[in-house]
Amino acid sequence: MERNTRQREAVLAAIEHAGRALTPGEILALAQTSVASLNLSTIYRHINALQDEARIVKVLLPGQAARFEATCGDDPAHGGAHHHHHHFHCNGCDRVYALHACPGSMQDLAPPGFVVSAHEITLRGLCADCSRGAPS
Repeated sequence: MERNTRQREAVLAAIEHAGRALTPGEILALAQTSVASLNLSTIYRHINALQDEARIVKVLLPGQAARFEATCGDDPAHGGAHHHHHHFHCNGCDRVYALHACPGSMQDLAPPGFVVSAHEITLRGLCADCSRGAPS
């Protein structure tokens, strides 16, 4: 485990308090409010370390750059496995939000004889700010 530094704490705080998945550039901008000297290479170093420690996870959406969000923690309902959730991608501001819900098994949607082992769902539309016309 990497030692806690002001830089590392600023990166983790930015991710944990954002309430959504962030690009490295967004993490940099938010973390620089605490540690102005941060740069993008430092952000990537901390992202890699925090992923190795399972403190954050990578969010991959088709056609999008990788984003990162805080790990939701362990889900006791699934034997301690990490919380399974989906995402909402705003077409207006391009932000990505976690949806802490899941419709359940997708096996009924698969063709006969196929076995579903995992699924990912991304809803797309406008977030609350964009649907009200608020600046993002």
